[in-house]
Amino acid sequence: QVQLVESGGGLVQPGGSLRLSCAASGSIFSINAMGWYRQAPGKERELVATITNLHRTNYADSVKDRFTISRDNAKNTVYLQMNSLTPEDTAVYYCNGQVNFHEYWGQGTQVTVSS
Repeated sequence: QVQLVESGGGLVQPGGSLRLSCAASGSIFSINAMGWYRQAPGKERELVATITNLHRTNYADSVKDRFTISRDNAKNTVYLQMNSLTPEDTAVYYCNGQVNFHEYWGQGTQVTVSS
């Protein structure tokens, strides 16, 4: 059974930074694209950033130049470094991964940006 487990969420002041991690575990023989999505209250889930197994990245316009996605293939882990956070970044952040040619989601981690 494959699981994606996020960590690193929390409360941060505007202008602050957080780093999210997502580790894939279980019987894994292939991981292709991984990514982060978020869902704010009353809104639909939206793409934040994705990264392929060759480290090609894609970002939502709203987070470009502030967020950086990276991955460690040896650890089956994807990261999201978030800088210059604003209250509009408040959401539950979900990890997504194409593992063993199936799509998996993490349980989500809350990020709250507030003074």
